Amino acid sequence: MEGFEKLSLRKEIMEALIDMGFKEPTDVQAKAIPEILKGKDVVVRSKTGSGKTAAFLIPILQNFHGQGHGVEAIIIAPTRELALQIDGVASKLSRFIGAKTVVVYGGVSTMPQAEKIRHGAKIVVGTPGRILDLMERRQLDLSKVRFAVLDEADIMLDMGFIDDIRLILSKTPRSKQTMLFSATMPQKIVEIAREQMKDSINIGVGDEEQLAVTSIENLYTVVDNSYKFSTLLAYLSERAPKKSVVFARTQRSADILYRLLKDQGYSPVLLHGGVTQARREIAMGSFRRNENGMLIATNVAARGIDVKDITDVINFDAPDEPTVYIHRIGRSARMGNNGRAFTIFTRDQHGLIGAIERFAGVSMRRIEVDNRKFGRINYGEYIRASRDYSERRSYSEGGERRNYGERGPRRWGEGDRQQPPRQRGYGAHGSRDRYGPKHHGDGRFKSRFQRRDSSDRK
Repeated sequence: MEGFEKLSLRKEIMEALIDMGFKEPTDVQAKAIPEILKGKDVVVRSKTGSGKTAAFLIPILQNFHGQGHGVEAIIIAPTRELALQIDGVASKLSRFIGAKTVVVYGGVSTMPQAEKIRHGAKIVVGTPGRILDLMERRQLDLSKVRFAVLDEADIMLDMGFIDDIRLILSKTPRSKQTMLFSATMPQKIVEIAREQMKDSINIGVGDEEQLAVTSIENLYTVVDNSYKFSTLLAYLSERAPKKSVVFARTQRSADILYRLLKDQGYSPVLLHGGVTQARREIAMGSFRRNENGMLIATNVAARGIDVKDITDVINFDAPDEPTVYIHRIGRSARMGNNGRAFTIFTRDQHGLIGAIERFAGVSMRRIEVDNRKFGRINYGEYIRASRDYSERRSYSEGGERRNYGERGPRRWGEGDRQQPPRQRGYGAHGSRDRYGPKHHGDGRFKSRFQRRDSSDRK
């Protein structure tokens, strides 16, 4: 604890750090915490998994007042998973201080979140959409905020949250202290820093060209699309990863991969935007608890996952952009641990290999896995079959073309003896209902209330 003792932190924070097993500050913590404690605005470029969360939470708690009403700190994160992870660390670090925290995100009711804010939460961690929602409902007031943090700012840029962030920060005092943390520094991130900060300090950790964590072994192979799944099975058999995250490009791909791996006897958990929040939390809880586990995820859903003992990141679907590769492999080798990243490229993706190596400053090593014993499983055909099945099922379960085959739904009057009863004429007040035109019998438009009532019935 010698490194943390030099920072002259509060006794309560030191006790929490001991309980959490922190021994020495990481590079980003050693560089950023002293500057933030001085009250400086900071722009920190540091690799994913380098300990950024504690780098901004420790100074916030060190200068925490806890007096009066109002939120003292707003921490903005791109995803629910990252927001939950930050809130978990904040709760542990603040346990002896008594600072109340609340995490806010979409997909669940606003009521419990608003209730915690109303009962004195001083640190709010959340996603941009839900923060704005609570502000519009007048359930979150940022007029007394002293600290504002943008975590994984480059991801929020990729996800299109920049305008939301600008709006949120515009409702905070100009006198606040602002902290921006990002793995990469696109020009738009630099522009936001200039807009929102005063005399900011730029802090870079590690070689600017070395964006990826150096303790990760970067492996890849190149196969035909037909052999992608058998290659994945061969890698799992030969390398026997203890705990892994398998990335798929889309929700559909993740669903199919989940079913295929279960059929092979594995017990994966699934995480993507189509999974309900309750199921996501159950899945992540199960993945964290198990010493051996496999998580199948899409890019957006997995951003912010902080599980320290992940040994392997497997890119079943290779990333389209080098920046995506950086954020994916950052799930492994966290906090200085070692890890492996294995990517399955198809024949037409050769150009991506060099692009990733140049952008991330890593050297990728090609390996061959023996997929012959697993046979030829045409993953592309499986996706097409699944898509056809899903479309047929949607029609049979109430889709537009239910029970009509290729011809499509017939219109009333096409060979039918009569129209449906409600189609025959005007209602009691002259307005036609769902099946009729949106006018009164005398040509007048329906009232706003009638239009709303009609659309609600549809």
